[in-house]
Amino acid sequence: MSTPWEPTAPGVLRLPSGLLVRGRGLRHPLPPGPAPEFALHLRGRRPAPTEGESQWLRWPDFWLPSDRAGFAAALRALLVRAAEQRVEVACGGGLGRTGTALACLAVLDGVPNSEAVAYVREHYARRAVETPWQRRFVAQFS
Repeated sequence: MSTPWEPTAPGVLRLPSGLLVRGRGLRHPLPPGPAPEFALHLRGRRPAPTEGESQWLRWPDFWLPSDRAGFAAALRALLVRAAEQRVEVACGGGLGRTGTALACLAVLDGVPNSEAVAYVREHYARRAVETPWQRRFVAQFS
């Protein structure tokens, strides 16, 4: 098992189960500390290669994932990895797509859909989940 994220490190969200997931914007420099062992990149175009293992899902800025079933499967796999690895979810700015994905992870971890956006805004970033359709997507996610 690897060294986990520091729960108080910037961008690290503690899910109700205690699992830790880091969210961040790819336009910003890597935060100090250990690198993620796995990253889920949510971008409209394929991102530049990264040092560690990663998966790319097509998700245009301000919209929703192009492959919703693939997105749900990727989040479930990410939760499994989070039990033993440092995992991160990242988009361009780290708020809209990343916040939406973190809110969906919270739903999978037991937070009611109706409370997931508020949970992520309280524990990750107050401006997370930027658009009405992203909020609706979280409300309907299962």
